[in-house]
Amino acid sequence: MTAVCFYFQVHQPCRLRRYSVFSSDPFYFDNEANREILLKVADKCYRPATTLLLDLIRRHEGRFRFTFSVTGTVLEQLQAWAPDVVDLFRQAAESGCVEFLGETSHHSLAALWSPSEFKAQVEAHTQRMQDVLGVTPVAFRNTELIFSDEVAQLVQSTGTWRGMLCEGVERLLQGRSPNYAHHAACGLPLLLKNFQLSDDIAFRFSNQDWSQWPLSAEQFARWVDQINGDGFCCNLFMDYETFGEHQWADTGIFDFLDALPEKIFDVQPKANGFMTVSEALEAFEPVGSWLAPTPTSWADTERDLSAWLGNDMQTNAGAELYRLEGPVKVAHGAGDPYILEDWRKLTTSDHLYYMCTKYWADGDVHKYFSPYDSPYDAYINFMNVLDNLRTRAEG
Repeated sequence: MTAVCFYFQVHQPCRLRRYSVFSSDPFYFDNEANREILLKVADKCYRPATTLLLDLIRRHEGRFRFTFSVTGTVLEQLQAWAPDVVDLFRQAAESGCVEFLGETSHHSLAALWSPSEFKAQVEAHTQRMQDVLGVTPVAFRNTELIFSDEVAQLVQSTGTWRGMLCEGVERLLQGRSPNYAHHAACGLPLLLKNFQLSDDIAFRFSNQDWSQWPLSAEQFARWVDQINGDGFCCNLFMDYETFGEHQWADTGIFDFLDALPEKIFDVQPKANGFMTVSEALEAFEPVGSWLAPTPTSWADTERDLSAWLGNDMQTNAGAELYRLEGPVKVAHGAGDPYILEDWRKLTTSDHLYYMCTKYWADGDVHKYFSPYDSPYDAYINFMNVLDNLRTRAEG
């Protein structure tokens, strides 16, 4: 059989306001811009996509199943500015057909710098999922699918996770299929993203120069069915904003999603279906080890850390940020009630992503997401904020 395992990452960062070297107030975040963007994405993606997914669950009587991962930063914004979307996520949780994954509360790179902060953010995210959505995550995905042998061991130390997600990086596959479960060096079970089929939806769907355009649900279902005999699980991992935001409604992306479950079932009704991440981890035994001595991710063509730590600005900003962890936590304990949350919002990986200086297609993707005119503007603004935070922490 081939089980389709959909995982959707739901995330919005807390973007910074323009903060000059002369600024001295402790208000770093552009709530007006964050609200405007959140409401736009809710209209284009979160409402229509979640409503459609809930309808697919009902229409297919629970046979259609999928997985969300919702960051703490987007959940905070949704609670403030689009609480009806939170209600839709609650309906998804109550359906019994949707799983919510564990992760860091602030979509951070803490696993690379601070094991103690990583564990604190994982615990904070679990608590928030329990409080807001009434679910307790049992499987894990790290920020941007960042994975290594060391990260897997760290994840394993934070709880009794059934398993973890990671990118099916071609250089590590070495001819193997990503459609099997594997296990990390520490024994943690893993599901690998099928990057080819995932990116067909997430990136190539609206590309009229693509040889497979326009992509139909029937064609995609045939590709999924071809996995039978070369794996058991087709892991389709992508940003939730693919639906309606990155791929606009007029591309036909919602019609594609609406038709896909039926077409998957039609090819081989008894052989093909849908599973959540945990269901797939329980159903399929790992076939071998997945070793990653250096970190991998799902970003850019390199599938490594270069999207966030590929130049001197990024590595310096990250190092200075985590250098403040100790002083910030001391200041928080000494009576500054907001400083820890401010610092944690700065740990969100997007801030370093905006500083990327890559060219060609990867650079275009970074520009698409960045609110800045250049990576250098992003760095200067971030460091100005960090300087003020340092003054608060050490003052």
